[in-house]
Amino acid sequence: MSEGQERTPPRLFVDAPLGAGDEAVLSAEQGHYLRNVLRRVEGDPVILFNGRDGEWRGRIAALGKSRAAAAVETQTRKQAAEPDLWLLFAPIKRGPVDLVAEKATELGVAALVPVITRRTVVGGVNTERLRAIAMESAEQCHRLNVPVVHEARPLTQVLDAWPAGRRLLLCDETGQGRPITQVLAGLDPAAREAPWAVLIGPEGGFDPAELDAIKKRTIVTPVTLGRRLLRAETAAMAALACWQAQVGDWT
Repeated sequence: MSEGQERTPPRLFVDAPLGAGDEAVLSAEQGHYLRNVLRRVEGDPVILFNGRDGEWRGRIAALGKSRAAAAVETQTRKQAAEPDLWLLFAPIKRGPVDLVAEKATELGVAALVPVITRRTVVGGVNTERLRAIAMESAEQCHRLNVPVVHEARPLTQVLDAWPAGRRLLLCDETGQGRPITQVLAGLDPAAREAPWAVLIGPEGGFDPAELDAIKKRTIVTPVTLGRRLLRAETAAMAALACWQAQVGDWT
């Protein structure tokens, strides 16, 4: 970095309200990151967002071991809505599930919903870890909000409590659905405006009886992702990318 060139300000998600003259308290982890990893000092610039008030430029007001805070100065972007898209996925191993949280955040999902299916082999989901990954990914990809990360629940419970009007794109690994891009390109205006969710099955696929029961729900549209058998994390990224390209904010 040449002399006099300003470093790119770190971008941080905060819970505090953001407005000119406000002070946003930073977490202990954020203070450690600024102080010990990035080697920033009081007075250095930061970028702040909270999912409600847009994006703001500020400066580090305090950076001690017991307290870190930023002074909020000027707004750089107004709050804008993300597509109302959920990702339902069966828990998988730690490395791949971390990747799902990171990349799904980059691809604009509004909620990450772990679901337990009949063939789910991973016992639990560390939702706090996924929330931290989603927050870090949102900071890095310049989103204005962070996806909601739900606690893992049985798929049947999630579907029984399904919100009215939300459509569900079922990625059917048996190849019985229509091609995903064909389905999405053919949606009518009302379907394009509706909130959606994408459902990815577990490693090894859905139990046949479970898959048949899912398909009988009126909210469900089965699709295929092609002739190749994809890993669960790959299928999630492929389906989300197709949805964004045909229906979401890539258009």
